[in-house]
Amino acid sequence: MEYTFPMRNGLTTGKLDLFFRGLLDIEGFLSADDSLNGLQVDNDGGEITKIAFAVDACLESFSRASDSGAGMLFVHHGLFWGSPQRLQGSLRERIKFLLDHNLSLYGVHLPLDQHPSLGNNAVLAELLGIENPEPFGLYHGRKIGYKGRLKQPFSIDEAARRIAFMGHPPLGAFPFGKELNHIAAVISGGAAMDALQAIDEGVDLYISGESSHSVYHHALEGKLNFIAGGHYSTEVWGVRRIMEAVSTQLNIETEFIDIPTGL
Repeated sequence: MEYTFPMRNGLTTGKLDLFFRGLLDIEGFLSADDSLNGLQVDNDGGEITKIAFAVDACLESFSRASDSGAGMLFVHHGLFWGSPQRLQGSLRERIKFLLDHNLSLYGVHLPLDQHPSLGNNAVLAELLGIENPEPFGLYHGRKIGYKGRLKQPFSIDEAARRIAFMGHPPLGAFPFGKELNHIAAVISGGAAMDALQAIDEGVDLYISGESSHSVYHHALEGKLNFIAGGHYSTEVWGVRRIMEAVSTQLNIETEFIDIPTGL
């Protein structure tokens, strides 16, 4: 989806906030997402000429964004989650860095997971070749993942290869089901327990970012193939896809900051 946006008089954080809200259903997740989606730390009101993109808000992503000349950093995992936090320790240092370097921070969590074309799960579905993906994985009243029939059946090893970011292997692959998968479901990040929904809905292959001891025997007994692709590796896709949309639609310089955690 392309969002028409006026480009006159330069881009400010206010204008960029309107742009991102035109692309992503931020308001629709107010009651479902603990993350403070949207502009989390503002700048001094100056024009933004470059936007950096990263999965996580941390001192390393802040430093690299600032060194690159970016005036805004867009992340999937921001700084604020559900309740007030004391500005002390690492949070204080992070906020201080942003303010000292006039770097604004924009965070989008579940709206970026769920988006039907720009989101983490939509891109994973594309990589797998899921035909006509339908919403999957109920979380606080919203379905944020996708499932559907594969264009052609393939093995769990082939699935792991298709979703690997920069060739990184998955954290775990559990071949408990069919040799060839016909129906797959995806929810990026920490959604191991949604494997139970996958079993209930007759899915052959379920992919998330993380695994869980609690779900192991359910998957085994339910004959579900399960891949834990890595929390980071399954959530680079939406960040990179929205970066492409920003670069194309706003004609602004962008940069992806890759900080893999291996988790």
